Formats: sequence, structure tokens, C-alpha cells
Amino acid sequence: MENTAIEKKYNIWIIILSVTIPLVVAVLFSVKLKDFGFNVTPLSFLPPIYATINGITAVLLVSAVWFIKNGKREVHERLMKLAIGCSVVFLGMYVAYHMTADSTKFGDANFDGQVDLAETAQLGILRYVYYFILITHIILSIIVIPFVLVTYVRALSKSFERHKKIARITFPIWLYVAVTGVIVYLMISPYYAH
Repeated sequence: MENTAIEKKYNIWIIILSVTIPLVVAVLFSVKLKDFGFNVTPLSFLPPIYATINGITAVLLVSAVWFIKNGKREVHERLMKLAIGCSVVFLGMYVAYHMTADSTKFGDANFDGQVDLAETAQLGILRYVYYFILITHIILSIIVIPFVLVTYVRALSKSFERHKKIARITFPIWLYVAVTGVIVYLMISPYYAH
């Protein structure tokens, strides 16, 4: 099969997944299983695990770039597949956590579910830093989906020059999403209910 034919074969799936994944995550994010009568224990052990997975993803991405620059294509390929796998596992855990737990409010030092004026004042500029990182993380995590898929399909179809071109865009976005996922967790973790 010709390279472009392979890519065309996957294009519809890239579009479907790029639209469906963010929509499904948004819908599931707002679903709380307890609201449907399920007696579930919040999966409060998941955030440090999925934050660690984000960190591992970042290490895999940097390592994969290092290996490809040193001519180790097979290692690069394995690491990239692991990075994609980590992202999928992260997404599953993230959704599972948010379906079983109430949202944590950044700055809610007394754990009452509200951030009052005193708590807001105590945060100062850190509040704006947190929300900037969080918002850019969320937006770029949506934007990166089609980039990752297209980059992967171009490698799969052995269109390596075109793969390299888009990988130069995909890599920094994906790395930013992975690293900021860890930062967001570290910043909000003191406010998780005990």
C-alpha cells in the first residue's frame, strides 16, 4: 500500500478520535457516579499515580527524541508507543477519579469546598500562575491529540520526512502537556480532602 494511501485510511479515525476523545472526557468529567445511585468510594489514590504517569511520559518523550537523534529508530519507536500507552492510561485514570470524587478547589485550605476571600488573598499571584498553567494544559491536551495521531500514522506509513516535520510541532506541545500535568498536580495536591 502506498504511503499516502495508508495515511488516508487512518485520516477518518484521526478526525473521529480527535473530536470524540475531548467530548467524551468533558461529558464523563461532569458525571458523578454517586448522582446515579452508585455507592462508590472516591478513587483518591489515583491523582499521584496519574501525575507520575505524566512524568514518565515526559521522560519517555525526551528519551525517544534522544534515541532518534542518535540513529536508534527501533528504540525510538518503542518509547513512543509507550508514551502513547501512558497517555491512554493517564486519561482512563483521570476520568475514573473525576467520576468518583468531587472536584478539588485550588486554594481551599480549610477543605470546605469553597475558596473564600481570605484563602484567595493568601494565594496571591500563585492563583493566577496555577490557572494559567491549568488552562494552557487543558487546551493543549486537546490540541495535541490530532498531532500525536498524525505523527504516529506518518511514521507507520514510513513517511519519515513528513513525520519529522510534524513531530517538531507535536513534541513540544506533548512535552508541555506532560510536564504541566505534573506541575498542576503538585500545586493542587495540598488541597485534596484528607
